[in-house]
Amino acid sequence: MSAPDPSTVRLPGAWRHLDVRANGVRFHAVEVGPDTADRPLVLLLHGFGEFWWSWRHQLTALSDAGYRAVAVDLRGYGDSDKPPRGYDGWTLAGDTHGLIRSLGHTEATLVGHADGGLVCWATATLHPRVVRRIAVIASPHPRALRHDALLRHDQRSSFLPRFLYNQLPRLAENRLVRRDGAFIARYLTALAGESWRATDDFTEALARNRSAIQIPYVAHSSLEYQRWAYRSQFRPDGIRFMRLMHRRLHIPTLSLRGADDPFITEHVMRAGHVWADRLTHVEIAGSGHFAHQEQPDAVNTALLGLLDSPMERPAGADRITRGRRLRSRPADNGPARS
Repeated sequence: MSAPDPSTVRLPGAWRHLDVRANGVRFHAVEVGPDTADRPLVLLLHGFGEFWWSWRHQLTALSDAGYRAVAVDLRGYGDSDKPPRGYDGWTLAGDTHGLIRSLGHTEATLVGHADGGLVCWATATLHPRVVRRIAVIASPHPRALRHDALLRHDQRSSFLPRFLYNQLPRLAENRLVRRDGAFIARYLTALAGESWRATDDFTEALARNRSAIQIPYVAHSSLEYQRWAYRSQFRPDGIRFMRLMHRRLHIPTLSLRGADDPFITEHVMRAGHVWADRLTHVEIAGSGHFAHQEQPDAVNTALLGLLDSPMERPAGADRITRGRRLRSRPADNGPARS
């Protein structure tokens, strides 16, 4: 059986497909509603093992509310280019910065799930002038994740085994694609909430993502995100990246987590307040790791609340605070207030 063609992710529906060039890469993007820079841009960035389709419930809702919602296949996924390099935090932030410009805007709100959320944190920190707000779903600040994955048993036991296995060359790729992408079905089933697993929407999600992970080079590219995150901890570029990420954001920031998420803890999500002084944390009831797909109405309501939030910033906020003036790690004395 031959591997799926990248064009198979260009699914028909109430949206149109775009090819956007940014940062030297061609990206496949999808949007609903008027193609106009007069509408505020909301850029939607998917997580590990998925593609733009994971935002199907948000595209129409955000467009109907008057925003230009654009969902993107990240570098290495779907029908976007799959270069052998560029899966580091610097380049991924540059991709998002370039996409905002190429879509005809000077700024955007970023919404990301899992790996896509880490791209939101990086872009807002490294390119603050083009990011108005961010919303992250099951995606803690990278410094908070590093801290809790090493020092808190609950986050370490849920996160590290899969993360470390994904460092193995070839073995990890083979696991993703063999038996018609069966690993993706197990991954979604293990991390999704019970109510979503019982729906036809979940069954369709399994089929769509099992096919998309088998597109040539997607399995390797998707793992390169996590491999850079691990290897960079021991290299000067990663040390410098983490040092730069130790800065405070002054923009409205929404932290969303499914209340039943077995992969990302509430503590590590709330810890983002150390690096975002306008962070609001919301637990989504009846949801696991994929809150935007499992409980789309609740997530859409939260996103629209973020988009309506005032943009007033403290004096000097464009000069983001240097990391040495922040605490080096989130406190472990209970949940922070949102």
